[in-house]
Amino acid sequence: MGGPLVVIDSQPRQALVRRVTGLARSTPGRLSLIAVVLVLASLASGSLATWSVNRQEQALQDLATRSEPLAHAAQEVYRSLQDADATAASAFLSGGLEPTQLRERYEADIAQAQAALSVATASSPDLTATLAAQLPVYTGLIETARTNNRQGFPVGAAYLREASGLMRTQLLPAAQELYRAETDRVARAQDEAGFPVAPVLVALAFVIGLVLTQRYLTRKTNRLLNIGLLVATSAAVVSLLWVTTVSVLVMRDVADSRTASAKVDVLAQARIATLTARGDETLTLVARGAGQAYEKSFVEVSQRLEGQLEQAKRLDDTEAVDQAMRHFRQWQQVHQRIREADDAGQYNDAVNLIDNPYFDSLDSDLVRAIGQARQDFSDEVAVARASLAGTVVGVLVLAVISAAGSTMGLWQRLKEYR
Repeated sequence: MGGPLVVIDSQPRQALVRRVTGLARSTPGRLSLIAVVLVLASLASGSLATWSVNRQEQALQDLATRSEPLAHAAQEVYRSLQDADATAASAFLSGGLEPTQLRERYEADIAQAQAALSVATASSPDLTATLAAQLPVYTGLIETARTNNRQGFPVGAAYLREASGLMRTQLLPAAQELYRAETDRVARAQDEAGFPVAPVLVALAFVIGLVLTQRYLTRKTNRLLNIGLLVATSAAVVSLLWVTTVSVLVMRDVADSRTASAKVDVLAQARIATLTARGDETLTLVARGAGQAYEKSFVEVSQRLEGQLEQAKRLDDTEAVDQAMRHFRQWQQVHQRIREADDAGQYNDAVNLIDNPYFDSLDSDLVRAIGQARQDFSDEVAVARASLAGTVVGVLVLAVISAAGSTMGLWQRLKEYR
């Protein structure tokens, strides 16, 4: 059973369509329609530009206060763990009670790794889970190795190698993944602060619309100027130029910040390679004739380290990088003497040679170079943020002026048809 058929009377709707169509065909109707379109276009252009500038400001703020500090914290996790492993191996070579300085350095590295890990956990809890779980296992193995070494038990070396193996197979890969995730976050924030193509195109289209409207009114009224539309066009042009100029400046500063962050990354990788090579060098002696794998790793890492230093020099040739290259080469020369002494059976001489100043000098040079590159990054981001100051308010005010000018200009012409 079906209900009664309802017939919709289409006559009122058709009448409304005819009325709107007739209004659009008349000059007053067209002017009214143009006025509505211009007001909406002005507000839309201003809103889109405001949203874009706010997005840029948020991206730059994220770079300054979150992404870059988190990337640095992730780098510190890796660096501290790597240095702790190298320091523990160096302390082991002393036999018996290790030097206080090395013990304090190891403990400081572990504490710094834990502090940096707590910072990184806030943003990447999944990536830090392995580090949080395995770091206590590593420190426990080191303490067992240390206890046996102090008592003169050879098994201490086995515990040290097991701890180093855990560091290299689980802790450091997890720290590397964390570092990569945070540096990718920096890159995404830099992308978000890029040039706002869509808002600029919309603003340009609005300016063109205002110009075409004035040409239309000139043909209809034989009047060359319309003050309201002239004010609206001027405000729209100023807004367009403001947003475009500021965006170009921000884009330039962000590009410079990319160069600085790239240098930070290269230098951080160089510092990590330095610590890896130091650990390999020390563990080769700890193995007492069975450390060929560690020596092979030392050679490979040293070659990579030299390439990273050369890349850093190409990115920004600073005094710190020059000194790092010089200390690296001096360290390599001493390492060659260490290998010659060890291969000749002069183990004690080799151990004495490993305590040279060049490794620490190289590490200090890299720390200084990283600090300079981070400061360059911060400066570029700060300049970009300063370029955007006042843009949101200015664009909104200009959008209101454009809307008001368009309304006033067309209203003056509409009054003539009454």
